[in-house]
Amino acid sequence: MSVTIKDTNNIGQLMSTLKKMGKKELKVGIFGGGDLVMIGAVHEFGTEIKVTDKMRKWFAANGYPLKKDKTTIKIPERSFLRSGYDENVDAIVKKVADILPDVLENKVNTDVFMNAIGKEFAGMIQKKLKDLRDPANSSMTTKRKGSSNPLIDSGRLIGAIRHEVK
Repeated sequence: MSVTIKDTNNIGQLMSTLKKMGKKELKVGIFGGGDLVMIGAVHEFGTEIKVTDKMRKWFAANGYPLKKDKTTIKIPERSFLRSGYDENVDAIVKKVADILPDVLENKVNTDVFMNAIGKEFAGMIQKKLKDLRDPANSSMTTKRKGSSNPLIDSGRLIGAIRHEVK
């Protein structure tokens, strides 16, 4: 009679996977610089813009003359990143918990896992931006862009929301 002993200790492999994942960082948002980051920040936090003579002329030329005592224009906060995160983080945590055992058993590659979670989270943030309706646009803005959706004009902002794994 012969006996074969098979070692099923996967601790080394598990530790290697955990080390790999520990070095990774997942970000979801609008990256880089430029106008889309600025536009995203303005909508996320709101802002007040000082009225200039050039702005006064533009508003008047477009049929919306400003009162002489109007010194600032307020763009209200329309959080889509923070609120989108808050509203969806539990669903993402559940998704991570569901898939993580397969990652730890090397059935799912860590890069594939991180990118899948990032892509799904970015999609949730995009949906939040698309669905946001409050506070509404001013009547002038609605008329100018032909839509009452406060955060969608050209589609560039929603398209800029993505994920990065580093």
